[in-house]
Amino acid sequence: MLTRLILKYAVPGIYGKSLSREVRTRCGIVSGVVGIACNILLVIVKITLAILSGSIAVAADAINNLSDAGSGVITIAGFRISSRPPDAEHPFGHGRTEYVAGLVVSLLIVGLGITFLKDAVCSLITPRKLNYNLITIIFFFATTLVKCWLFFFYRHVAKLINSSVIRAAAIDSLSDCAGTLLVTSALVISRYTGIHLDGYAGIIVSLMILWGGVNVLKETVSKLLGEPPDATLVEDIKRIILSSPGIDGVHDIMIHNYGESSYYVTAHAEISSDGDRFSAHDILENAEIEVGKHLPVHLLLHGDPYNKTNPEVIGWRSKMENVVSMFDGEFKLYDFRLLRDSDGKVTALSFHMLIPHNYILSEAEITSALESRMSVYQSGLKLEIKFVQSYV
Repeated sequence: MLTRLILKYAVPGIYGKSLSREVRTRCGIVSGVVGIACNILLVIVKITLAILSGSIAVAADAINNLSDAGSGVITIAGFRISSRPPDAEHPFGHGRTEYVAGLVVSLLIVGLGITFLKDAVCSLITPRKLNYNLITIIFFFATTLVKCWLFFFYRHVAKLINSSVIRAAAIDSLSDCAGTLLVTSALVISRYTGIHLDGYAGIIVSLMILWGGVNVLKETVSKLLGEPPDATLVEDIKRIILSSPGIDGVHDIMIHNYGESSYYVTAHAEISSDGDRFSAHDILENAEIEVGKHLPVHLLLHGDPYNKTNPEVIGWRSKMENVVSMFDGEFKLYDFRLLRDSDGKVTALSFHMLIPHNYILSEAEITSALESRMSVYQSGLKLEIKFVQSYV
Protein backbone atom coordinates (compact mmCIF):
# COMPACT_ATOMS: atom_id res chain seq x y z
CA MET A 1 0.00 0.00 0.00
CA LEU A 2 2.72 2.48 1.03
CA THR A 3 4.87 1.43 -1.93
CA ARG A 4 2.14 2.10 -4.48
CA LEU A 5 1.27 5.39 -2.76
CA ILE A 6 4.88 6.64 -2.96
CA LEU A 7 5.28 5.63 -6.60
CA LYS A 8 1.87 6.97 -7.65
CA TYR A 9 2.61 10.50 -6.40
CA ALA A 10 6.38 10.59 -6.96
CA VAL A 11 6.32 9.01 -10.45
CA PRO A 12 3.19 10.03 -12.41
CA GLY A 13 2.44 7.51 -15.15
CA ILE A 14 4.26 4.61 -13.47
CA TYR A 15 1.15 2.44 -13.59
CA GLY A 16 0.30 3.23 -17.21
CA LYS A 17 0.13 0.65 -20.01
CA SER A 18 3.71 1.33 -21.14
CA LEU A 19 6.67 3.03 -19.51
CA SER A 20 8.50 5.85 -21.24
CA ARG A 21 12.23 6.26 -20.73
CA GLU A 22 11.57 9.38 -18.63
CA VAL A 23 9.15 7.55 -16.31
CA ARG A 24 11.58 4.64 -15.94
CA THR A 25 14.44 7.00 -15.07
CA ARG A 26 12.36 8.91 -12.52
CA CYS A 27 11.24 5.64 -10.93
CA GLY A 28 14.88 4.52 -10.57
CA ILE A 29 15.84 7.85 -8.99
CA VAL A 30 12.90 7.76 -6.55
CA SER A 31 13.83 4.21 -5.48
CA GLY A 32 17.39 5.41 -4.86
CA VAL A 33 16.17 8.33 -2.71
CA VAL A 34 13.87 6.04 -0.68
CA GLY A 35 16.74 3.60 -0.16
CA ILE A 36 19.11 6.36 1.00
CA ALA A 37 16.55 7.75 3.48
CA CYS A 38 15.77 4.33 4.99
CA ASN A 39 19.39 3.25 5.23
CA ILE A 40 20.61 6.52 6.78
CA LEU A 41 17.92 6.12 9.44
CA LEU A 42 19.11 2.55 10.09
CA VAL A 43 22.76 3.64 10.25
CA ILE A 44 21.98 6.24 12.92
CA VAL A 45 20.05 3.73 15.04
CA LYS A 46 22.55 0.86 14.66
CA ILE A 47 25.70 2.94 15.17
CA THR A 48 24.16 4.26 18.39
CA LEU A 49 23.36 0.72 19.51
CA ALA A 50 26.84 -0.51 18.50
CA ILE A 51 28.52 2.22 20.57
CA LEU A 52 26.33 1.47 23.56
CA SER A 53 26.77 -2.31 23.35
CA GLY A 54 30.31 -2.65 21.95
CA SER A 55 29.14 -5.33 19.50
CA ILE A 56 31.23 -5.88 16.34
CA ALA A 57 28.28 -7.66 14.71
CA VAL A 58 25.99 -4.67 15.26
CA ALA A 59 28.71 -2.32 13.96
CA ALA A 60 29.14 -4.49 10.85
CA ASP A 61 25.40 -4.41 10.26
CA ALA A 62 25.38 -0.61 10.63
CA ILE A 63 28.23 -0.05 8.15
CA ASN A 64 26.55 -2.48 5.76
CA ASN A 65 23.52 -0.15 5.81
CA LEU A 66 25.87 2.79 5.19
CA SER A 67 27.17 1.01 2.09
CA ASP A 68 23.56 0.48 1.01
CA ALA A 69 23.00 4.25 1.29
CA GLY A 70 26.10 4.75 -0.84
CA SER A 71 24.67 2.27 -3.32
CA GLY A 72 21.55 4.41 -3.49
CA VAL A 73 23.66 7.42 -4.47
CA ILE A 74 25.34 5.35 -7.21
CA THR A 75 21.94 4.10 -8.38
CA ILE A 76 20.62 7.66 -8.73
CA ALA A 77 23.75 8.74 -10.61
CA GLY A 78 23.48 5.67 -12.86
CA PHE A 79 19.86 6.35 -13.80
CA ARG A 80 20.54 10.06 -14.41
CA ILE A 81 23.52 9.41 -16.68
CA SER A 82 21.82 6.52 -18.50
CA SER A 83 18.92 8.82 -19.44
CA ARG A 84 21.17 11.20 -21.37
CA PRO A 85 20.64 11.22 -25.15
CA PRO A 86 23.30 9.90 -27.55
CA ASP A 87 26.23 12.19 -28.28
CA ALA A 88 29.38 12.16 -30.43
CA GLU A 89 31.33 10.11 -27.86
CA HIS A 90 28.47 7.66 -27.17
CA PRO A 91 26.35 7.35 -30.35
CA PHE A 92 24.34 4.44 -28.89
CA GLY A 93 23.37 6.41 -25.78
CA HIS A 94 24.34 6.01 -22.12
CA GLY A 95 21.97 3.19 -21.11
CA ARG A 96 24.75 0.82 -20.05
CA THR A 97 25.74 3.27 -17.30
CA GLU A 98 23.10 1.53 -15.19
CA TYR A 99 25.11 -1.70 -15.45
CA VAL A 100 28.34 0.11 -14.55
CA ALA A 101 26.55 1.49 -11.48
CA GLY A 102 25.57 -2.06 -10.54
CA LEU A 103 29.20 -3.13 -10.94
CA VAL A 104 30.41 -0.38 -8.58
CA VAL A 105 27.71 -1.27 -6.03
CA SER A 106 28.69 -4.95 -6.10
CA LEU A 107 32.39 -4.14 -5.62
CA LEU A 108 31.53 -1.95 -2.62
CA ILE A 109 29.49 -4.77 -1.09
CA VAL A 110 32.32 -7.30 -1.60
CA GLY A 111 34.90 -4.90 -0.12
CA LEU A 112 32.79 -4.30 2.99
CA GLY A 113 32.19 -8.02 3.39
CA ILE A 114 35.94 -8.71 3.40
CA THR A 115 36.62 -5.88 5.88
CA PHE A 116 34.02 -7.05 8.38
CA LEU A 117 35.00 -10.68 8.02
CA LYS A 118 38.48 -9.69 9.15
CA ASP A 119 37.08 -7.67 12.09
CA ALA A 120 34.78 -10.53 13.12
CA VAL A 121 37.66 -13.02 13.13
CA CYS A 122 39.68 -10.60 15.30
CA SER A 123 36.70 -10.39 17.66
CA LEU A 124 36.80 -14.19 18.03
CA ILE A 125 40.49 -14.13 18.87
CA THR A 126 40.11 -11.24 21.30
CA PRO A 127 36.48 -11.18 22.53
CA ARG A 128 35.05 -7.83 23.53
CA LYS A 129 32.91 -7.30 26.58
CA LEU A 130 29.37 -6.45 25.50
CA ASN A 131 27.15 -3.98 27.31
CA TYR A 132 23.51 -4.07 26.30
CA ASN A 133 20.04 -4.69 27.71
CA LEU A 134 16.66 -5.90 26.48
CA ILE A 135 15.70 -2.44 25.20
CA THR A 136 18.80 -2.44 22.98
CA ILE A 137 17.82 -5.82 21.53
CA ILE A 138 14.24 -4.70 20.87
CA PHE A 139 15.38 -1.53 19.08
CA PHE A 140 17.85 -3.51 16.99
CA PHE A 141 15.20 -6.09 16.06
CA ALA A 142 12.80 -3.30 15.04
CA THR A 143 15.24 -2.19 12.32
CA THR A 144 14.49 -5.46 10.53
CA LEU A 145 10.98 -4.23 9.77
CA VAL A 146 12.37 -1.26 7.84
CA LYS A 147 14.64 -3.48 5.74
CA CYS A 148 11.81 -5.94 5.17
CA TRP A 149 9.59 -3.18 3.76
CA LEU A 150 12.50 -1.90 1.66
CA PHE A 151 12.88 -5.39 0.13
CA PHE A 152 9.24 -5.43 -0.99
CA PHE A 153 9.54 -1.85 -2.26
CA TYR A 154 12.65 -2.63 -4.35
CA ARG A 155 11.16 -5.87 -5.65
CA HIS A 156 8.01 -4.05 -6.78
CA VAL A 157 10.03 -1.35 -8.57
CA ALA A 158 12.39 -3.91 -10.18
CA LYS A 159 9.41 -5.75 -11.68
CA LEU A 160 7.88 -2.52 -12.97
CA ILE A 161 10.99 -1.22 -14.78
CA ASN A 162 12.97 -4.46 -15.21
CA SER A 163 16.10 -3.08 -13.53
CA SER A 164 18.99 -5.33 -12.52
CA VAL A 165 20.35 -2.60 -10.20
CA ILE A 166 17.07 -2.31 -8.26
CA ARG A 167 16.71 -6.10 -8.26
CA ALA A 168 20.20 -6.34 -6.72
CA ALA A 169 19.19 -3.82 -4.05
CA ALA A 170 16.13 -5.97 -3.24
CA ILE A 171 18.29 -9.08 -2.81
CA ASP A 172 20.72 -7.11 -0.65
CA SER A 173 17.85 -5.87 1.55
CA LEU A 174 16.59 -9.42 2.03
CA SER A 175 20.05 -10.63 3.07
CA ASP A 176 20.25 -7.64 5.46
CA CYS A 177 17.02 -8.79 7.10
CA ALA A 178 18.45 -12.26 7.63
CA GLY A 179 21.71 -10.79 8.93
CA THR A 180 19.97 -8.50 11.42
CA LEU A 181 17.82 -11.38 12.69
CA LEU A 182 20.98 -13.47 13.12
CA VAL A 183 22.73 -10.74 15.12
CA THR A 184 19.59 -10.26 17.22
CA SER A 185 19.51 -13.99 18.00
CA ALA A 186 23.20 -13.93 18.95
CA LEU A 187 22.61 -11.00 21.33
CA VAL A 188 19.66 -12.75 22.99
CA ILE A 189 21.58 -16.01 23.42
CA SER A 190 24.63 -14.18 24.77
CA ARG A 191 22.51 -12.24 27.25
CA TYR A 192 20.75 -15.24 28.75
CA THR A 193 23.46 -17.91 28.49
CA GLY A 194 26.70 -15.96 28.76
CA ILE A 195 28.03 -17.63 25.58
CA HIS A 196 29.98 -15.10 23.50
CA LEU A 197 28.51 -15.33 19.97
CA ASP A 198 29.15 -11.81 18.71
CA GLY A 199 32.20 -12.79 16.64
CA TYR A 200 30.47 -15.81 15.11
CA ALA A 201 27.43 -13.69 14.19
CA GLY A 202 29.78 -11.10 12.66
CA ILE A 203 31.45 -13.79 10.53
CA ILE A 204 28.13 -15.13 9.26
CA VAL A 205 26.83 -11.62 8.47
CA SER A 206 30.09 -10.84 6.62
CA LEU A 207 29.81 -14.05 4.59
CA MET A 208 26.21 -13.18 3.72
CA ILE A 209 27.34 -9.73 2.56
CA LEU A 210 30.07 -11.34 0.45
CA TRP A 211 27.66 -13.87 -1.05
CA GLY A 212 25.20 -11.16 -2.04
CA GLY A 213 27.96 -8.95 -3.43
CA VAL A 214 29.48 -11.73 -5.54
CA ASN A 215 26.07 -12.67 -6.97
CA VAL A 216 25.34 -9.06 -7.93
CA LEU A 217 28.85 -8.81 -9.43
CA LYS A 218 28.28 -11.92 -11.56
CA GLU A 219 24.90 -10.68 -12.79
CA THR A 220 26.23 -7.24 -13.69
CA VAL A 221 29.35 -8.53 -15.45
CA SER A 222 27.16 -10.97 -17.38
CA LYS A 223 25.02 -8.08 -18.65
CA LEU A 224 28.10 -6.09 -19.65
CA LEU A 225 29.52 -9.08 -21.53
CA GLY A 226 26.20 -9.68 -23.31
CA GLU A 227 23.38 -12.02 -22.31
CA PRO A 228 20.70 -13.70 -24.44
CA PRO A 229 17.79 -11.26 -24.86
CA ASP A 230 14.45 -11.65 -23.15
CA ALA A 231 12.42 -14.33 -24.94
CA THR A 232 9.31 -12.11 -24.98
CA LEU A 233 11.19 -9.35 -26.79
CA VAL A 234 12.47 -11.83 -29.39
CA GLU A 235 8.97 -13.20 -30.00
CA ASP A 236 7.53 -9.69 -30.30
CA ILE A 237 10.18 -8.75 -32.89
CA LYS A 238 9.50 -11.94 -34.88
CA ARG A 239 5.74 -11.44 -34.72
CA ILE A 240 5.86 -7.89 -36.06
CA ILE A 241 8.36 -8.74 -38.81
CA LEU A 242 6.39 -11.79 -39.97
CA SER A 243 3.14 -9.80 -39.98
CA SER A 244 4.67 -7.31 -42.40
CA PRO A 245 3.51 -7.84 -46.04
CA GLY A 246 6.05 -9.58 -48.26
CA ILE A 247 8.10 -11.26 -45.51
CA ASP A 248 7.86 -15.07 -45.26
CA GLY A 249 10.52 -15.86 -42.65
CA VAL A 250 13.03 -14.33 -40.26
CA HIS A 251 16.29 -15.69 -38.88
CA ASP A 252 19.79 -14.73 -37.70
CA ILE A 253 18.40 -12.23 -35.19
CA MET A 254 21.17 -10.42 -33.31
CA ILE A 255 20.18 -8.14 -30.42
CA HIS A 256 22.57 -5.68 -28.78
CA ASN A 257 21.40 -4.15 -25.52
CA TYR A 258 22.34 -0.55 -24.67
CA GLY A 259 20.16 -0.27 -21.58
CA GLU A 260 16.82 -1.75 -20.58
CA SER A 261 14.93 0.45 -23.07
CA SER A 262 17.34 0.62 -25.99
CA TYR A 263 18.07 -2.26 -28.37
CA TYR A 264 19.90 -2.37 -31.69
CA VAL A 265 18.82 -5.37 -33.74
CA THR A 266 19.85 -6.94 -37.05
CA ALA A 267 18.01 -9.83 -38.71
CA HIS A 268 17.62 -11.65 -42.02
CA ALA A 269 14.17 -11.64 -43.61
CA GLU A 270 13.09 -14.06 -46.33
CA ILE A 271 11.38 -12.28 -49.23
CA SER A 272 10.28 -13.42 -52.68
CA SER A 273 12.98 -13.45 -55.35
CA ASP A 274 10.40 -12.45 -57.96
CA GLY A 275 10.27 -8.75 -57.08
CA ASP A 276 12.70 -5.98 -58.08
CA ARG A 277 15.25 -4.30 -55.81
CA PHE A 278 13.04 -1.31 -55.11
CA SER A 279 10.09 -3.38 -53.93
CA ALA A 280 12.45 -5.52 -51.78
CA HIS A 281 13.81 -2.33 -50.18
CA ASP A 282 10.31 -1.07 -49.40
CA ILE A 283 9.24 -4.40 -47.88
CA LEU A 284 12.21 -4.42 -45.52
CA GLU A 285 11.99 -0.75 -44.61
CA ASN A 286 8.27 -0.97 -43.82
CA ALA A 287 8.98 -3.84 -41.40
CA GLU A 288 11.78 -1.85 -39.75
CA ILE A 289 9.47 1.13 -39.25
CA GLU A 290 6.67 -1.06 -37.87
CA VAL A 291 8.97 -2.65 -35.27
CA GLY A 292 10.24 0.79 -34.21
CA LYS A 293 6.65 1.98 -33.64
CA HIS A 294 5.87 -0.74 -31.10
CA LEU A 295 9.18 -1.66 -29.46
CA PRO A 296 12.28 0.20 -28.12
CA VAL A 297 14.22 -1.33 -31.01
CA HIS A 298 16.38 0.08 -33.82
CA LEU A 299 16.04 -2.63 -36.48
CA LEU A 300 18.11 -3.26 -39.60
CA LEU A 301 16.90 -6.04 -41.91
CA HIS A 302 18.89 -7.95 -44.51
CA GLY A 303 16.87 -9.44 -47.34
CA ASP A 304 17.27 -13.11 -48.31
CA PRO A 305 15.65 -13.88 -51.72
CA TYR A 306 13.39 -16.92 -51.44
CA ASN A 307 12.12 -18.75 -54.52
CA LYS A 308 8.43 -19.42 -53.94
CA THR A 309 7.41 -20.44 -57.49
CA ASN A 310 9.99 -22.88 -58.88
CA PRO A 311 8.55 -26.41 -58.33
CA GLU A 312 12.01 -28.03 -58.39
CA VAL A 313 13.40 -25.71 -55.71
CA ILE A 314 10.27 -26.15 -53.59
CA GLY A 315 10.44 -29.94 -53.93
CA TRP A 316 14.10 -30.25 -52.95
CA ARG A 317 13.67 -27.84 -50.06
CA SER A 318 10.69 -29.81 -48.76
CA LYS A 319 12.72 -33.05 -48.88
CA MET A 320 15.66 -31.41 -47.11
CA GLU A 321 13.46 -29.86 -44.41
CA ASN A 322 11.79 -33.22 -43.70
CA VAL A 323 15.17 -34.97 -43.33
CA VAL A 324 16.51 -32.20 -41.09
CA SER A 325 13.42 -32.14 -38.85
CA MET A 326 13.57 -35.94 -38.38
CA PHE A 327 17.30 -35.71 -37.58
CA ASP A 328 16.80 -32.96 -34.96
CA GLY A 329 13.68 -30.86 -34.52
CA GLU A 330 15.71 -27.89 -33.25
CA PHE A 331 17.61 -27.52 -36.53
CA LYS A 332 16.34 -24.83 -38.92
CA LEU A 333 17.49 -24.31 -42.51
CA TYR A 334 17.30 -21.24 -44.74
CA ASP A 335 19.06 -19.52 -47.68
CA PHE A 336 18.36 -22.64 -49.72
CA ARG A 337 20.01 -23.02 -53.18
CA LEU A 338 20.33 -25.73 -55.86
CA LEU A 339 23.79 -26.34 -57.32
CA ARG A 340 23.95 -27.90 -60.80
CA ASP A 341 26.56 -29.39 -63.11
CA SER A 342 27.18 -28.28 -66.70
CA ASP A 343 24.25 -30.39 -67.88
CA GLY A 344 21.84 -28.69 -65.48
CA LYS A 345 21.54 -31.69 -63.15
CA VAL A 346 21.24 -30.97 -59.42
CA THR A 347 24.44 -32.23 -57.76
CA ALA A 348 24.36 -30.43 -54.42
CA LEU A 349 22.15 -28.46 -52.07
CA SER A 350 23.50 -25.31 -50.44
CA PHE A 351 21.93 -23.77 -47.36
CA HIS A 352 22.50 -22.25 -43.92
CA MET A 353 21.47 -24.31 -40.90
CA LEU A 354 20.83 -23.10 -37.38
CA ILE A 355 21.95 -25.55 -34.68
CA PRO A 356 22.14 -25.35 -30.85
CA HIS A 357 25.36 -24.27 -29.14
CA ASN A 358 27.79 -27.06 -28.12
CA TYR A 359 25.96 -29.72 -30.12
CA ILE A 360 27.10 -33.30 -29.39
CA LEU A 361 28.04 -34.00 -33.04
CA SER A 362 30.61 -32.10 -35.09
CA GLU A 363 29.64 -30.21 -38.23
CA ALA A 364 31.30 -32.88 -40.38
CA GLU A 365 29.35 -35.65 -38.60
CA ILE A 366 26.05 -33.78 -39.06
CA THR A 367 26.76 -33.22 -42.76
CA SER A 368 27.68 -36.86 -43.31
CA ALA A 369 24.55 -38.10 -41.54
CA LEU A 370 22.26 -35.79 -43.54
CA GLU A 371 23.93 -36.74 -46.85
CA SER A 372 23.36 -40.41 -46.04
CA ARG A 373 19.65 -39.78 -45.44
CA MET A 374 19.28 -37.66 -48.59
CA SER A 375 20.84 -40.42 -50.72
CA VAL A 376 17.41 -42.11 -50.86
CA TYR A 377 16.33 -39.26 -53.14
CA GLN A 378 19.52 -39.07 -55.21
CA SER A 379 22.72 -41.06 -54.88
CA GLY A 380 25.87 -38.99 -54.42
CA LEU A 381 24.00 -35.77 -53.58
CA LYS A 382 26.30 -33.38 -51.70
CA LEU A 383 25.35 -30.87 -49.04
CA GLU A 384 27.12 -27.56 -48.67
CA ILE A 385 26.04 -26.37 -45.24
CA LYS A 386 27.00 -23.18 -43.45
CA PHE A 387 26.37 -23.87 -39.79
CA VAL A 388 25.07 -21.02 -37.64
CA GLN A 389 24.51 -20.87 -33.89
CA SER A 390 21.73 -18.74 -32.51
CA TYR A 391 22.32 -15.39 -30.81
CA VAL A 392 18.86 -15.35 -29.22
